[in-house]
Amino acid sequence: MASVKEMRTRIGSVKSTQKITKALQMVAAAKLRRAQSAAEAARPYARGMQNVIANLAAGVSGPSAPPLLAGTGSDKRQLVIVATSDRGLAGGFNGSIVRAAREKIAALIAEGKDVAVITIGRKARDGLRRAYGNRFVETYEVGIKAPSLDLVRPIAQKVLDAYMGGQYDVVTLIHSSFKSVVSQTPRVVQLIPAQVEKDAPAPFYEYEPDEDTILRALLPQNIRVQLLTALLENQAGFFASQMTAMDNATRNAGDMIKALTIQMNRTRQAQITKELIEIISGAAAV
Repeated sequence: MASVKEMRTRIGSVKSTQKITKALQMVAAAKLRRAQSAAEAARPYARGMQNVIANLAAGVSGPSAPPLLAGTGSDKRQLVIVATSDRGLAGGFNGSIVRAAREKIAALIAEGKDVAVITIGRKARDGLRRAYGNRFVETYEVGIKAPSLDLVRPIAQKVLDAYMGGQYDVVTLIHSSFKSVVSQTPRVVQLIPAQVEKDAPAPFYEYEPDEDTILRALLPQNIRVQLLTALLENQAGFFASQMTAMDNATRNAGDMIKALTIQMNRTRQAQITKELIEIISGAAAV
């Protein structure tokens, strides 16, 4: 059994850990408000762009459609983009995204597809390196600043150049979708060819210039918007998960401190009782 001194040292260590988890919880809560606002503000723009593309695509079909919309006619060569955060201490947030990516990649490989992987975030890189490191074509880090177009622009450009160069047929993005503070779910979305609603109504007005010209300019921008929206959703989900995880860790540390304190007091009482018995026995022997 541990001595009273050892228990007191352990209690001090747990208290120090509790202070750290409490501080991380407060920081995550403060950053969550900004991240959630940014994610919610980006949704209407991304949704509006999708609606415009769907409306324009209703008037463009066949071989005249832009490559980013029509595709290559094959799905043999697949590019999977996996976006997580750079940091941990967020419960199962990163793990759920990596798990969804593994399932998607494994399913594509089982179908005989040629799969390549781009990771955004250190946790995606570390989580997939062992199983699919030989399929990596590029890795990126998110950094500590809020996601911006400056961050996603080189990523989107690399994807567009590779697709237009004939390296891939389908590009898929896997990230987390922020639902609420307690709910973040992995999301798998096809970036290229762009997915549009099949039952979208045909436009009742004329575009200037024509639909094809607008789509060729809008579709590359849509890739950047989708990547930025995904990273903003990831950031909000990360801080929500971290806040929840650190709150649970703080509570668990408090429970452990109480349990250790009770155990230390019992050990100290046992030592005092033992010493009293020894003193009484010694006095009686005299």
